[in-house]
Amino acid sequence: MAGKRTAALPGAVYERELLRLQTELVKLQEWVRTEGARLVVVFEGRDAAGKGGTIKRVSEHLNPRVARTVALPRPTERERTQWYFQRYVEHLPAAGEIVLFDRSWYNRAGVEHVMGFCTKEEYQLFLRQCPIFERMLVEEGIVLRKYWFSVSDAVQQDRFRRRLKDPTRRWKLSPMDLESITRWEAYSRAKDEMLVHTDISEAPWFVVESDDKRRARLNMIAHLLDSVPYYEVPPPVLELPPRPPSTGYERPPRDLQTYVPDHAASL
Repeated sequence: MAGKRTAALPGAVYERELLRLQTELVKLQEWVRTEGARLVVVFEGRDAAGKGGTIKRVSEHLNPRVARTVALPRPTERERTQWYFQRYVEHLPAAGEIVLFDRSWYNRAGVEHVMGFCTKEEYQLFLRQCPIFERMLVEEGIVLRKYWFSVSDAVQQDRFRRRLKDPTRRWKLSPMDLESITRWEAYSRAKDEMLVHTDISEAPWFVVESDDKRRARLNMIAHLLDSVPYYEVPPPVLELPPRPPSTGYERPPRDLQTYVPDHAASL
């Protein structure tokens, strides 16, 4: 698919299929909860590759008590002295939970390595330990899925440019993001090296072509659903009880409470 132009996906088609897939995600969630399964989904890729938007669509209709997104800030001084994977282990799911990692332990193979935030020895140690760590997760019974969102340099540049002009998305653009423009090839080499060492049979990488965000979202969600052997859990039968007759309660006068001003009336 890389480099090939495809016809734009009509909005109505996208919205209809997205809703269908999100409905299936709710079924997947209920399967995870009922079976006590543990699902980890890792989202990685370059800046502006579309990870955040996809995570938003995945989690949009899920129960936040079952499915949560983990996006860790830069490590503290104490965390820098821990085993590298330690800060991620505490966020792994318990039985009946889903965890979506918006970037993950692969920071070390990407930004930390390219920007010099870790030593060469720490980087090489990560490449050796990561496959072992992930095999341990899978052997423990965790369902692990890893997605790399692949975006072209031209599309990334365009997305950065639009973020600069959009006050609602300006916060998404950091000096580190801009630095990635001048280090495009360094990040490419780091990604290739990462895949060589960590694309293992127990936890393979799945590449999502993400120049077209709509297609990327649908493709990623559909693949996730197809890769997990979930089934539909029959929902409990619920009926609204009849409302009991009034016992004489009267609401206090409205002027005794402070109401939010009706801003909508001024539009």
